[in-house]
Amino acid sequence: MTEGRAEGRAEGGRVPWVVGVSGASGTPYAAAVLRGLLAAGEAVDLVVSRASRLTLLDETGIAFRDAHWREDLAAWLARGADGKPDTFPWVYDALGGGGSEGEGDGGGVRGGAGGGVRYWAAGDLAAGPSSGSYRVKGMLIVPASTACVAGVALGLSKDLLQRAASVMLKERRRLVVAVRETPLNGQTLKHLVALDEAGAVVLPASPAFYAGATHIQDLVDFVAGRVLDAAEVPHRLYRRWEGELGGSRAAD
Repeated sequence: MTEGRAEGRAEGGRVPWVVGVSGASGTPYAAAVLRGLLAAGEAVDLVVSRASRLTLLDETGIAFRDAHWREDLAAWLARGADGKPDTFPWVYDALGGGGSEGEGDGGGVRGGAGGGVRYWAAGDLAAGPSSGSYRVKGMLIVPASTACVAGVALGLSKDLLQRAASVMLKERRRLVVAVRETPLNGQTLKHLVALDEAGAVVLPASPAFYAGATHIQDLVDFVAGRVLDAAEVPHRLYRRWEGELGGSRAAD
């Protein structure tokens, strides 16, 4: 029995968002969404695919390890999109310090007034989110690779990320798929249409400029904010359009 499952039974009132991180480029988007959920006091169940670990290592230099997920997650979420460490130092407190206790099972909960973060290993197909009876608010896949999109659209369930997404669709729960690829071929477009028809929200990681972005983090936060909008989670990640041309420049 893993620590994650033992604590899950003890916390009957905890209803998390599942966040799946696939191997597409765009790990800063995932970090921004996770920070937004924590800032809103939401509980999170995190699934990091095997491919995304390579992307995370390439884009941030952080090696995400099952046995040290707490400290690796804290270092990742504290890092800004420009690569500077400790840009968001508050995440250490939000995650309960982010220190590793060396679990090898990929379970456990860390910090957060809303129920904290529970990590599930991508290969654990017996994990909580693999079952429709496991209570969650929905799932956010950010970034979503085309391979992930295909797997979910076809119902392959090759790992926990795809299985959890399939559960969202069959249980008619909210599923937001932040696809990050360009250009898109015809087969991927068909898969995206299939996800839309199945009830998912297809949300391309497409930053806008009307909000007055001046730094790369602003563009990342815009996409993360749109993901949270689709999940109806309150945030203050970007300046909303108010019907005034040049409003963002005037505000500055």
